[in-house]
Amino acid sequence: MRLDKFFSRSRVVDLRSTTVEDALRDLVKVATARFRDMNRAEVLRHVLERESTMTTYLGNGVALPHVRVRTTRRFVFAVGRSREGISYDGATEPAKAHLILLLIAGENTRDYLSVLASVARLVRDRDFVNSLVDAPDLNVLFERLSAGFGGLTARPAQVRQNRMNRLIFRSAERIARGSQCTAIAVFADTLTSAPDPGLSFKGIRTILVTQNAAETGIDTSQYQSVVQVRSFSKRRLAQLRSFVLVSMTRGLIQFNDRICCVGGLTGSDQFDMVTVVDVQREFQTLLVDQTDFLPPDVKPEVFERVLGIAMELAVEGREGRPVGCLFVLGDTLKVEKMSKPLVLNPFYGYKEEDRNILNPFMDETVKEFSSLDGAFIIRGDGVLISSGSLIYAPDYLHSLPSGLGSRHAAAAAISLGTQCISIVVSSSTGQVTVFRRGVLLPILERGVGGST
Repeated sequence: MRLDKFFSRSRVVDLRSTTVEDALRDLVKVATARFRDMNRAEVLRHVLERESTMTTYLGNGVALPHVRVRTTRRFVFAVGRSREGISYDGATEPAKAHLILLLIAGENTRDYLSVLASVARLVRDRDFVNSLVDAPDLNVLFERLSAGFGGLTARPAQVRQNRMNRLIFRSAERIARGSQCTAIAVFADTLTSAPDPGLSFKGIRTILVTQNAAETGIDTSQYQSVVQVRSFSKRRLAQLRSFVLVSMTRGLIQFNDRICCVGGLTGSDQFDMVTVVDVQREFQTLLVDQTDFLPPDVKPEVFERVLGIAMELAVEGREGRPVGCLFVLGDTLKVEKMSKPLVLNPFYGYKEEDRNILNPFMDETVKEFSSLDGAFIIRGDGVLISSGSLIYAPDYLHSLPSGLGSRHAAAAAISLGTQCISIVVSSSTGQVTVFRRGVLLPILERGVGGST
C-alpha cells in the first residue's frame, strides 16, 4: 500500500516543544485542524493515555505515537521534526526523538497494525531518517517523506555495470525455461545498491527477495512480487527456505511449483549461484502430501512476523547471551487445553491490539520475555495470549534427531496434537526450527554466522 497519500504538507511542522506532552499536543492540533469529525480533546487524551502505558519510541531518533478514534478517515499522519531532539522514554533507556510521526486511524480500519509495521520498517533505515531530519526546509522534508512512503527511495540509486552478473542472469533465464520453472526468484541482498536495470527477465514471472527493498533503492515495478525475508547469515541463499515458506503462505508459490533462484554472498555485489528448487521434493516431508502448510486460522503476515523475531533472537540472543524459546501459533483454544502457566501471564489485561505481534512495539517486549521458561502462545491473528506456558501435549509417536531436547519435543508434540505451527529457537546451537504435524524443518542451520 502506498502511504504517501495520507500525508499532507500542512501536517508537516517543525516542533518548538521541549517535552513529549507538548509535542504531542501540537501534533494533534495540526492533525485535526481540518477534520470536523475528530474531537481534538478526545484524540489528545487517547494519545497521552497510550504513551503513559507504553513508549512509542522506535529508535533511530524516531517516535511513532498512534491511536484509533471515531472518524471517517482511514489514516491521518502528522509529522513533527525537532533538530535539538525531545527526551523520550526508550525501551531500555531515555533517548532523543528528532522525528515524531503521529498516526491517527479510524476505529474500524482493518489494516491498522499492518500500516504501523510498514512505517516501523521504513524508519529503521537510518539514512532515510537522517535525510528527513537534515532537510533544509519543510518543503524538502515533505518531498522526501512522500518519496519514502510512496515506495521510492530517498537516496539516488547507483547503477552497477557487471559483466558476470549479466552472464548469470542470462544463464538463469535459460535454466528456468529449460527446467520449466514457474518463476525466478532474485535474492537482492547480494547487492549493496540498486541493480543494473539490465538485470531483469522478460516473459517470465519474477519474485524479488530482500530484507528491505527501500534500503537498496530497487525499482520493484519490474517484479511481479516482492517478499521481504529477514536473514542474518552471509551464506549463499541464506533466505531460501524462509522465502519458500513465506511465499507458500501468501499463495505466491504452489506445492507443485519449481523455482529458479539467483543469489550470491550477501553484500558481495556478485551473483554467483543459480539453484532450481522443486517445492514438492524439498518440502514433501514437512507437508506430508498436504498442501495446507499454514494452519487455517493463522494469517501469513503473523507467521512471517513470528519467524522474523525468532531469527533475530537466534542470532542476537539477549543481553549478550544465547536464548532458547518456543512459539506456538494457531488453534489456540485447543493449545490452551494442553498447556498451563508457569508464571503470571504478563500479557493479561492489555487490549488485543496492544499485545498483537504485528504491533512493531511488541518486538522488544517479546524478546524481553523470551528468557522465561515455557512457550509463547499466539492466536492466529497475532494476539499474544500468554508467555511462560508449559506445554504438556500427549506424547504422540514422533522421532527427533539426536541432540534435540525437551523444547523441541514439546514443539513436535503440540504440532501433532493440534492444528498449530510451532517455532523453536535453540539456545545451544542458534538453530531455528519450524514444526508442522510433528515434522521439523530447520530454517537457520547450525553455524549461522559462517560465510561458506
